[in-house]
Amino acid sequence: MTYTVGGLIQATDYNGFVATSGNNINAVWGTGSGDSGWGQTNINQISAGVTVTATQWATLVANLATAGQQTSSTLTSRTQPVAGNVIAILANVATDINTIAQIRGSAAAAGTTIGTFSGTTSKTTATGSGQSAWTITFTHTVTFPSADQARYFFNAGGLVKIMFGKSSTGTDHDPDWNTFAGECGNIFLSGHVRDTAQTIAGVSYNGVTRIGGTGGTQTTLATTTGFYDLTTTAVTLFQLNQITAPYQSEIIRVQASVNSNATPTVLTLTTSWIDDGASAPGTTADISGGTAVSSPATAIGGATAPTTLVNLIPPSTTYLTNSWGTPTIAASVS
Repeated sequence: MTYTVGGLIQATDYNGFVATSGNNINAVWGTGSGDSGWGQTNINQISAGVTVTATQWATLVANLATAGQQTSSTLTSRTQPVAGNVIAILANVATDINTIAQIRGSAAAAGTTIGTFSGTTSKTTATGSGQSAWTITFTHTVTFPSADQARYFFNAGGLVKIMFGKSSTGTDHDPDWNTFAGECGNIFLSGHVRDTAQTIAGVSYNGVTRIGGTGGTQTTLATTTGFYDLTTTAVTLFQLNQITAPYQSEIIRVQASVNSNATPTVLTLTTSWIDDGASAPGTTADISGGTAVSSPATAIGGATAPTTLVNLIPPSTTYLTNSWGTPTIAASVS
């Protein structure tokens, strides 16, 4: 590029910052591809030989500044050029664009949690019979309006949150499962941009992140698996095994898959609560049902039934316009 102090500002210089260099503002701000792109309006390139106007530079400067705010980046302070004035070389533009590109998955804030779902996310009837083994399967499907809007959701800092709970009583096994469900904490699925952590609203997320929860043996936490790593073959995101005797074979497991390896629009989360049955004389493996979580819900609250609740935390619209639409959640239990 010829973009140096004392030189002329050429269309190729401007277009490089906007769209044609390896790292450019449109790749992050605009449509982008893969794990890059927030779905905002691309800045237009200009034809060779055409004068770069103050208005065009001002748009670039404004979008770069907003991208810095969105990602909580410290960028060079610069004033937008004004029509009628001589346009001076602006320092560190390429450096600042590179900074944004490297941390493009981070976000200064998170949006308002989506807790609306269709179907049921709680097992309200009793499970198990005597000392027999049993499994409860919770299935949640998250549907995005399009593959690009799924990308924008995760690229701009969107998260999927999974919660677990049970408090019903009445059987030998209820107290143990009540404790065990509470030991899981909350599980978050992020986009997993370039295998680096995303800092969203001041919290670091890397692939699958567990926040809260103590006890049990965590046998799987897929910290290097995010939305972009998922395929049509289900993989385990999280598994917790009970360690309290004599219940060591109890398991809570979350698996995930998408409907397309190339252009996913549906995320399927399958959560299994597994009990191998009771062997001690005089005990049973049954657990109670209870009251359900009703939509919309952002917490399990006072519901007592075995529950796996999925929420979506969309990107914030403080600095970006909503390009990701409104994803939906459908739930079922078997």
